[in-house]
Amino acid sequence: MNEAPGIRCLLVDDEFLALALLEKYVNEEPGLVLTGKCKNPVQAVEILNTQSVDLLFLDIQMPLMSGISLLKNISSKPVTIFTTAYTQYAYEAFDLDAVDYLTKPFSRERFRQAIRKATNLLSLKNKDSGADLPVISGEMTVKSDRKYVKVAFSDILFVEGWKEYVKIHTLNGKIITLESMNNMELILPDTHFYRVHKSYIVSIPRVRRFEDDTLIIGDSRIPVSKARKKEVISRIFTAP
Repeated sequence: MNEAPGIRCLLVDDEFLALALLEKYVNEEPGLVLTGKCKNPVQAVEILNTQSVDLLFLDIQMPLMSGISLLKNISSKPVTIFTTAYTQYAYEAFDLDAVDYLTKPFSRERFRQAIRKATNLLSLKNKDSGADLPVISGEMTVKSDRKYVKVAFSDILFVEGWKEYVKIHTLNGKIITLESMNNMELILPDTHFYRVHKSYIVSIPRVRRFEDDTLIIGDSRIPVSKARKKEVISRIFTAP
């Protein structure tokens, strides 16, 4: 087991060979630390509710509890990579904000591709949320899934228009609410947020770079309207 500081990983799979292969890949990958492994999903829930885990490798079809149910039953969700022999659960997995979906058998290179995605997301959560970003205070309240939710402006990555709804992408996942993009543009402080497309509003401090007519925020690519391209570059990348 790795002892150097790094990304703390928990492996959950009821198949011995699959668990052994994952353990081998994790132990041989620089920057990853194996903190636990288990074949019992109920035991995994106990670990996740009591220990700090950065990255979860999670099988889906297991006895007692599926990986999907497991993820729904923990209060603090780590960055998750699903590992499964079945392709039909991909939509549900990504709806739970999984960073990747590895279909068994997967190669070491495919494993490393998933690790790069997870590392980027963890970097966004752990570094971009720090003191290097301009401070923004305040919050808004939205109704989502029959509940009222407070959303801190500082946690928002970007807002995406989705039919008559909007998806608010935050550091802790996405929130879907019945609202218009025009109203969101009015609610969000224009000192820190900018509408770059009819369907997207971005948090300016969260933007890392611009390439191929898209803005990069973490692992997400945000399209930029051609009509607004020069204005977007000037607003987001030109120092005052």
